[in-house]
Amino acid sequence: MKPIAPGTVIFHRHRGYGVIVSVNLLTGWISARFGSEVRTLDLNLSSDEVQHADGTPILFRRAPPDRMPHARLMAMVRELHAAGYQRLYLYSWPKPSGLHWRWHLFAGPRHWNERPWREGWYGSGADYNFNPIFGWGDVPGASAQELASALAQFDPHGLAQALGRDEDHTDWFASVCDALLPDYAFSLGWDHTGQMPEHLPVIAVRRGVAPYAGPPLPWPPGWAHLWKVSHAPHLAYAPPRPVRIKPTPQD
Repeated sequence: MKPIAPGTVIFHRHRGYGVIVSVNLLTGWISARFGSEVRTLDLNLSSDEVQHADGTPILFRRAPPDRMPHARLMAMVRELHAAGYQRLYLYSWPKPSGLHWRWHLFAGPRHWNERPWREGWYGSGADYNFNPIFGWGDVPGASAQELASALAQFDPHGLAQALGRDEDHTDWFASVCDALLPDYAFSLGWDHTGQMPEHLPVIAVRRGVAPYAGPPLPWPPGWAHLWKVSHAPHLAYAPPRPVRIKPTPQD
């Protein structure tokens, strides 16, 4: 197999000859510039049929990598629930652009609108495209058990707050995992200009996956009551965003 690196000349059937600008062999994504174009184009070595200049195919893996970490996080949370950490919750919602989905893990009381923010417990699918490591000391392709162990070593104090029972949410989460994994994940957000959907939104975690056609899934226990008001069936919703608090005026 020929090596690839920044500066390697490649061929793409729709763009012609180009030069690789950056490579991420952990995910299979590269950035390349074609002709006189100013902007680079992101390509996936698994599915975009990229070739060397002499026509030799560049093969990365049989299946395209996940474009977001949500399915891996769901599997990890289910493992931790089974180990007694039932007060661990996963919140995911789309960015305003709709191109990527954010994720946020939190532990303790199940307050969806007042979630604690801990460093390393939140991220975005956009970051995951070029760095498929959560930052806990884990490695690409780690199993759910290995991810749980990595999180426990990374922040044992934070994970200790998840010890306890929340059987309603644990049962709901297990049923959602059974229906969605490994190709899909759930989202707790939707277009804030519209009404709250009747069923849980489902997203695909990799390219080439058919739209979800399984049974409709319910919202988490108690979720729908957060957005209902007496004079309207649903309340338009914009997911809360983290706010940076400055300890001193100089910060």
